[in-house]
Amino acid sequence: MKSFIAFWNILVKDMKNYYLKPPNISWGIIFPFAWMLMMFIKSGTVFDIASVFPGIVAMSILFGTTSMLSVTITFERKARSFERLLLAPISLEMLVLSKIIGAILFGIFNSIVPIFISIFFFGAGVMNWPVLAAGIILLSVVSTLSGLFIAVTAKEVFEAQTYSNFYRFPMIFLCGLFVPVSQLPVFVQPLSYMVPVTYGVDVLRYSISESNTLSILLSLPVLLGFCVLLFYTSIFNIKRKWIV
Repeated sequence: MKSFIAFWNILVKDMKNYYLKPPNISWGIIFPFAWMLMMFIKSGTVFDIASVFPGIVAMSILFGTTSMLSVTITFERKARSFERLLLAPISLEMLVLSKIIGAILFGIFNSIVPIFISIFFFGAGVMNWPVLAAGIILLSVVSTLSGLFIAVTAKEVFEAQTYSNFYRFPMIFLCGLFVPVSQLPVFVQPLSYMVPVTYGVDVLRYSISESNTLSILLSLPVLLGFCVLLFYTSIFNIKRKWIV
C-alpha cells in the first residue's frame, strides 16, 4: 500500500509541476498544426492526409515525450530532488515507472490532437482502431524510455537537449517518414531497422491504410522489445551512475 501511495504521489506531482502547465499543453496542440502546415507548404496543394498522418502522429509523440522527460529528469537530478525520491518506500523500478508514466500520457495526448484534426477536418479514415491504439501506446512508451535513456547519460539540461536533438533528427530521416526505407542507400537501411520509430510508423501506416512494409506481427513485438531493453538499460545506468 505504501508503494502505491508513493507511486501515485510522485505521478501526481510530476503531472502538476511539468505536464499540465499551460505552455506544455498549448505546445502539444500547436506542434501537430505546425507539421501539417509544413506539409501543405511543401506540396503547395492539399496533401494526401493518409500519407502524412502516421508521420505527424509519430513526430508529435517523439518530440513531446523526449523533450519533456529528458529535461525534467536531468533538472531533478541536478537539483538533487531525484535523490530524495530514492528515500521513498518504493522500488527503483516503480520509481522510474512513476516518473515516465506522465510523459507517456503526455505523448498519447499529443497523438490525440493530430488524430482528431485528421479525422474530423481532413476526412482521414482509420482501418484498424485497436492496432492504432496499440501503436500509439507502444510508440509513446518507447519514445519516453528513449528520453529517459538520454537523461541518464546527461549531467546538465543543455546536454540532455543536445543529445535529444542528435537522437531525434537523424531518426526522422531513417524511420521512413519522408523517404521509404527501401529507397534509402543500402548501407543506411540497417540503421533504419535499429530505430524503434521505424516500427512505430509502420504500425501506424497499417492501422490507417494498410500501406505498411513490415509485418504487423513483427513490428509490435519489436517495439515491445525496445521498451524492455531501454527500461532495464536505464535502470542499470541509474544504479551505476546515480546510486553506486
